Amino acid sequence: MKTHLGRRPFSAMELHTLYTGYIYSDTRLAREQAKHWHFWLPLIAYYSGAYSDEIGYLTLDDLVVKNSILCFSFHTHGKIKPRLIPVHNALIKAGLNDYLAYVKAQKHTRLLFDLPAKTGRYSEKVRIWFSGEGERAGYLQKCAIPSVDQLGMKTAISSLRLNFEQQIRIYALQAGSKDCFNYLMGFNDYPHDNFNDIALLNKVLQQLRVINSHIHWQRFLARDSH
Repeated sequence: MKTHLGRRPFSAMELHTLYTGYIYSDTRLAREQAKHWHFWLPLIAYYSGAYSDEIGYLTLDDLVVKNSILCFSFHTHGKIKPRLIPVHNALIKAGLNDYLAYVKAQKHTRLLFDLPAKTGRYSEKVRIWFSGEGERAGYLQKCAIPSVDQLGMKTAISSLRLNFEQQIRIYALQAGSKDCFNYLMGFNDYPHDNFNDIALLNKVLQQLRVINSHIHWQRFLARDSH
């Protein structure tokens, strides 16, 4: 009999551990094969609520400016709706503009150009790196976070979407706009294709809690090996 494991968001302590782990520290692991996407994907997932496949498909053209606000344009997931997600200030402070310049200089079109697709999906490679597979430990295990807790609840990269949902629900309702919540989540409960009040989306999204203000892409590149 196959046991169904429910998915849960990360606790505040687990989020702190994830975003102060070796990827976001000053020291590389021995034999670590560091990739740019290892740094960026967990950050974008937390601050956008997007699935790893959606983030993997992002191109430079999917970073659009709407009413003077830089946004991710997500439009590659079959189950949830296309949507514009304002870029959180924490991503800019983490060096996103430097990274975008680097990607352009390398003449790549995909934002996470070094994340390969496996069986046609980016999420499979992300799952193995983040959660491990078989005897291979993932980032979770290396941060000493169990993928299944004592109650049988599971954590994975998609748990970050649940963390996003928890916070956005509160801030959108405080702003008096359930439509804003449903749109940012890509839910069909929002019946329209576009959300005209980008400023409101941005106001709600910028309230997401910043996990680690010392994170920066240049720091990731400069990490020392053991």
